[in-house]
Amino acid sequence: MFSYDRIQHSAKYIISKIRITPTIGIILGSGLSEYSNQMEEVIEIPYSEIPDFPEATATSHKSKLLFGKLRGKYTLIMCGRFHKYEGYSMEQSAFPVCVMKALGVKTLITTNAVGAVNTDFEVGNLVVISDHIKLVAESPLTGQNVSELGPRFNDMTYAYTPKLRELAKEVSYGIGLNLREGVYAYMAGPSYETPAEVNMLRILGADVVGMSTVSEVIAAAHCGMNVLGISFVANMAAGILKQPLSGDHIIQAGKNAISDFETLIGAVIDRIE
Repeated sequence: MFSYDRIQHSAKYIISKIRITPTIGIILGSGLSEYSNQMEEVIEIPYSEIPDFPEATATSHKSKLLFGKLRGKYTLIMCGRFHKYEGYSMEQSAFPVCVMKALGVKTLITTNAVGAVNTDFEVGNLVVISDHIKLVAESPLTGQNVSELGPRFNDMTYAYTPKLRELAKEVSYGIGLNLREGVYAYMAGPSYETPAEVNMLRILGADVVGMSTVSEVIAAAHCGMNVLGISFVANMAAGILKQPLSGDHIIQAGKNAISDFETLIGAVIDRIE
């Protein structure tokens, strides 16, 4: 597990640039980077300048941290995250969440693009994550525990904060948005799942599948942060439709979903205390 000194080193560099404590952190998933245009009074920090931060190499991930105001609230936005398929460990992908905690962030909104396992879902749907299934043995918490962040054995019962999930569903109803709710399955990628794997995930109780997010949520739960997970359905998972999957479809689907996404996240941030 990452050392507390490394976390503090990164946090001190960031606070030297922003000089104000943020309370909300957002991680933008594939195809959702345009949401950062909603931010005001922006300070931009490339990941390459932040001590111990990796570089984001995935398509459409811009590898920079933004600080500013969203709906009048000081917020950090990660434009790009770190995936296992890029060669990063789960520890490295979760590291920025621990830095956010050290900076004072209390609420984490993590977003992603997913394939729909549940055949009742449709491309373009937004989904609030209720729970996850991790089909990878590795954990971001492996190694010596950082007691300054949380306990050795942390509870995951309410990793996706029920109050925030209910808030998302309430505001989506108010704005006339059909927000789904479901279980997120984590597969490491970069290959898309086979039809047999998708069938397995459906049997296990998954509604959507993706290649990110879970390590971040584990770290956030360990740190005692409130977490809201929002997915957008970029494609139906392998075998549901008789067509191949591609990354280009995900980026285009994200562009198509950005308006609903902006409306939902903005309404949620308005209601976060």
